[in-house]
Amino acid sequence: MTLTSAGRRPPARPPVIWSTAGAFGRALGLALLAWAVAGTIAALSYLSLGFIGIPIVAGTMLGLGYILLVMLAHRASWLGLLAFLPGVFVLVGAVQYAPEAALERRGVEERVTIVGLDKPSPDSNRHLFELRTDEGRLLDEPLDYQGSSPPYEIGDRLAIIRDPEGTVPLEDAEKVDSAGKRGMLIGGATGWSLIALYAVRRGHVRRRRGQDTTGDVLDLF
Repeated sequence: MTLTSAGRRPPARPPVIWSTAGAFGRALGLALLAWAVAGTIAALSYLSLGFIGIPIVAGTMLGLGYILLVMLAHRASWLGLLAFLPGVFVLVGAVQYAPEAALERRGVEERVTIVGLDKPSPDSNRHLFELRTDEGRLLDEPLDYQGSSPPYEIGDRLAIIRDPEGTVPLEDAEKVDSAGKRGMLIGGATGWSLIALYAVRRGHVRRRRGQDTTGDVLDLF
């Protein structure tokens, strides 16, 4: 064993795999994976219009998987927690962008009055508001609100957008904002990318300094 003049073993040289070029490649891979996950959730939402549960479940699993990868990449749980907020933006933006874009593209806007309220059960947070147009026609489709405190009451007048094909549930026109959801999606994916770049840089610097990173997930790549 070679010792320094002070009697200490010199720090080991970092393995070739952790070269600067290699770190850049891994950072780029994680950043591109962030956009791939966001795009996959958005595509699932588009392909399953009318079945919002599919992109929600799949998007939650994909998002948590990406957050877990970032968290375990360098055994830094705080990086995973930091990636959670952009993950929420990705999920909400990706799931809601496609149906709201469809309503804006082909939807029919009408002025309606709330004339009734139905709840599946007394303890349910689901509220189904019965609507009547200004021409006196009752709509077959109710305004579906999920929550304990709906902002609507019987007698309220509002504008709604409904899908003439019946695929996308009708929505309050004031709440349909596909550009805003697209912005959430892009902002969340950008946040993921920046966190991934920092995670890889952090691990690269730690290895260059000879700090212990045994067991890091990225040691497998």
